Amino acid sequence: MSIVNEDIMYRPLKVKVRMDFKGVGKTGRFLFGGKPSDKAAEDLREQQVAVFRNVPIQGIQVEDIDMSTEVYMVHDEITDSEVAYAPVILLLRAETLEDVVRFIARDDFRKIEIIDPPNMSLSRYDVERLLFRVAEEMRVYRSLLERRMNNR
Repeated sequence: MSIVNEDIMYRPLKVKVRMDFKGVGKTGRFLFGGKPSDKAAEDLREQQVAVFRNVPIQGIQVEDIDMSTEVYMVHDEITDSEVAYAPVILLLRAETLEDVVRFIARDDFRKIEIIDPPNMSLSRYDVERLLFRVAEEMRVYRSLLERRMNNR
């Protein structure tokens, strides 16, 4: 949003969002069937990119998907193993700031860059809606974590 002559002019946001998808390697039974973590990360990235391309998200238009960044490895001190991450950069057009929250509330979110508009002015109502959306996404995330923990 930008203020022009005291009139609020709504226009879509253009943002870049970086997500790094974590690949967890699987050990195979006997000598066959294992999958290294870098391959698992690449597979997960491709699976998620297919979802971003094919599944419409209300208020979001995916303009570009950049998967050119190489998979990288990090040592996980908790599991004492190497973990691979496959980055992807999404160029999104969002109707509102609240629509972007679903991307930054994900585990694989790493970075966001707001490309357009260069300046934003938020009213008290806009901030309230944004904070409500953040709280809503946190509730959804918490319930997802609880279900994961109960299924183990």
